[in-house]
Amino acid sequence: MRRRRTRTWVNWSGTVRCEPAYCARPVTVEEIQSEVVRVAEEGERLRVIGGGHSFAPLCWTDDNHLSLERFTGIESADLERRRVWVRAGTRLQRLCEALADRGLALENAPDFDQQTLGGALATGTHGSGAAFGNLGSLVTGLRLVCADGSLHSLSAEQDPDLFRAAVVSLGAMGVVTHVELQCVDDYRLELRTQAATLGETLTRIDSFRRDHRNSEFFWFPYTDSVVLRTADVTREQPTRLSPLQRAARRTTDRIVFRGMAEAARRTPHMAEQFGRLATRMVSGRRDVLSARTAYALQRRLRFQQLEFALPVTRLDPVLRSLDRIIKALAFRIHFPIEVRFVAGDDNWLSPHYGRDSACISVPAYPDISYEAYFAPIAELMERNDGRPHWAMLHDLKAEQLRALYPRFDDFRAQRRRCDPRGLFLNPHLAAIFGEDLR
Repeated sequence: MRRRRTRTWVNWSGTVRCEPAYCARPVTVEEIQSEVVRVAEEGERLRVIGGGHSFAPLCWTDDNHLSLERFTGIESADLERRRVWVRAGTRLQRLCEALADRGLALENAPDFDQQTLGGALATGTHGSGAAFGNLGSLVTGLRLVCADGSLHSLSAEQDPDLFRAAVVSLGAMGVVTHVELQCVDDYRLELRTQAATLGETLTRIDSFRRDHRNSEFFWFPYTDSVVLRTADVTREQPTRLSPLQRAARRTTDRIVFRGMAEAARRTPHMAEQFGRLATRMVSGRRDVLSARTAYALQRRLRFQQLEFALPVTRLDPVLRSLDRIIKALAFRIHFPIEVRFVAGDDNWLSPHYGRDSACISVPAYPDISYEAYFAPIAELMERNDGRPHWAMLHDLKAEQLRALYPRFDDFRAQRRRCDPRGLFLNPHLAAIFGEDLR
């Protein structure tokens, strides 16, 4: 196993930095167990790192990192039951490709595919679609290395309480090494985008969610402009674009996002007009894509972000209040605000536990004072029973989270069962779970 002193570790957005003493890169389960035992015996702490896409300081530590970048791939597949065992370090993009090679696919997927499977599950990462839960809802089994180095095989039938706690655990219970996923036969989706106003969108939000397999929308702040994005299963052949068409698409997307950001910094009034133009430029697209490529969106700019999962019934009043708040602030941030829909599930720390959700994602430029921009927005979300996405920015502590999660204390008990000394904690997680870092 490779274990070496590390340089500064930086997350995807460039806003979380740390200098861990060591980073281990195991290639076997036994090496993972050995590293956990070593850290425990030396009285240190350990954080598992994935793709670094979390905006929150989940992976911050000055002790030890453990990377599963060399522990990847599908380990076994039961094609008859459509179930696969996957090593937790596998990136979602590679997972979707490997599934497609076997005639399988994820039932639903996030719009960013560079995360590791373990990291995406640990934070409750999700796609969009009223009938689909987050990635954790696809998990039928997992294997977990606890703080004493022991390996546990978990499922809803085998140690169900520990299983429901471990599926979405923020990496605070141990090292998830393998995940068993329930998949479906491979499929194709017809993707459509169309322009609308915010008022129109909110008026027909119920039918928008009900009438399409997948649905989400992007609202450009300071304007009434919205881009609706839908996806439905089709048997049509995948769309084939000519090189000229692909180049035109890339140019349009670059103009929409990078151009808008630059305009916002130089001439805010023009940027608002730019938002309206951008909506028209991407409206009317229609593509047929395979499941392996249908969900992921290109990230052409780095940003910082918060997201809250709200009861679906709160979406209309919250967005109207959010419109007033953003217009009243002294900031001009023109990233589109994304709204997605997620079905409820049974995993204790899932932001969608026990209820269907509307998820509102609000991005900001990482090089501005985004804290002052996010503070009143987070307060609005919290007043409306919003649960934070664990990978995004928030400052909620144990007492506030206990009121939001009915099984919060049950989770804390299972976490202590696996890690009584807090080997897998850092200051951010200690505040979340109300633990002392001794």
